[in-house]
Amino acid sequence: MANLNKVFLMGNLTRDPELSYLPNQTAACKLGLAVNRRWHSPDGQLKEEVTFVDCSAYGRQAETLSKYLRKGRPVFLEGRLKLDQWQAQDGSKRSKMRVVVDSFQFIDSRGDAAAAGVDSAAGTAPARPAAPAAGRPGPNLHPAAPPDDAPLSPPDSSPAEAAAPDVAELKEGDIPF
Repeated sequence: MANLNKVFLMGNLTRDPELSYLPNQTAACKLGLAVNRRWHSPDGQLKEEVTFVDCSAYGRQAETLSKYLRKGRPVFLEGRLKLDQWQAQDGSKRSKMRVVVDSFQFIDSRGDAAAAGVDSAAGTAPARPAAPAAGRPGPNLHPAAPPDDAPLSPPDSSPAEAAAPDVAELKEGDIPF
C-alpha cells in the first residue's frame, strides 16, 4: 500500500524564526505558524478557529526563512508531518507533531525595504538563485524564485498581456521578490 505524507499550510508567523546550526553545521530554523479558519455557523454568526503549528526548516531554506520573515508575516509552506517523541524529566512520555518544510513561498510584499528583500544599507536586492534545468525547485531552493526568463504575468494570460508592462505602470508591490 502506498503512503503519502504531504502538508500545505498558509498562515502568519507567531514569532520571529529561530535560526541555529546543527553539529554538522547545517542551518536549522524553527517557525511557529498560525492558520486561521473562518466560517458561518448555522445561525449566521461568523466563527473563527486558529490552529498553531510548529515547523522546522533546514539548510539554505532555513537561512532564507530566518533572514526575510518576521513575526506576523504570511507564508505558504509545503512539507511533511513528523512526530517527535521524548521522555520528560518526570519520566512521562511526551510527543509533538511538527511540519518539516520542503518548500515555501513568500506571500506578501510590503512597502518597506526589509519586506522586499532590499538591503537598506546597500539599496540592492539579493540575487535570486538560478533555477534547476528541469524547471522544478531543487533541494534547498524555494519555489518563490522563478527562473530569470519566466514571465511575470499569469500563465493563462494571452501573449499580448504577457508583454512587459509600461514602467510608469509598475508599483513597488509589483516587484516579484
